[in-house]
Amino acid sequence: MIHVSEAPPDSLLGHYVASGAYADCYVTEFPATVSHAQFVEAFYTSALFKLERLLLGLFLSRPSTDAEARQLAEGQRSSFAAWTVESRAENQLVLATGRTRSWLMVVAGSSELPASTQLFFGSVVVPPRSASGARRGMGLVFTALLGFHKLYSRALLRSVRARLSSQIQAAAHSRRSDA
Repeated sequence: MIHVSEAPPDSLLGHYVASGAYADCYVTEFPATVSHAQFVEAFYTSALFKLERLLLGLFLSRPSTDAEARQLAEGQRSSFAAWTVESRAENQLVLATGRTRSWLMVVAGSSELPASTQLFFGSVVVPPRSASGARRGMGLVFTALLGFHKLYSRALLRSVRARLSSQIQAAAHSRRSDA
């Protein structure tokens, strides 16, 4: 299940929330231990995100590969498709493009499910500045697309869960075959 959540206080989104930017946060608990690198790779190689990558390649000339997603996840790349790494911590990553940010974070599971991982995904949209430097409103396009964005964010996390599940099942099958 995917829930809307507040960004954890120690998240790299804190200063955006404090500055009044639009920020959202979605979380799901995955029933296995997942590293941050595994989450990032699964996110950017999930079936749904591959469609977004295809569109970025076609319309913005920003192609990307699964190998590049793996390098990003392992900290070996500072850019991926249309994004640049803005900040990175042991369990978090913020990618930036224009006024938008994407954030991924993992936290060890709850006490009820100790061998689980909380997977967080959030987005930030920084409001534009006027000529005087003051922040303006988000605008009509942002407002019109917000409902779609919320549905898409949940769908992305569902796609990541499916990707991680299939990876774990494949690894378990491989271990059984090797035994």
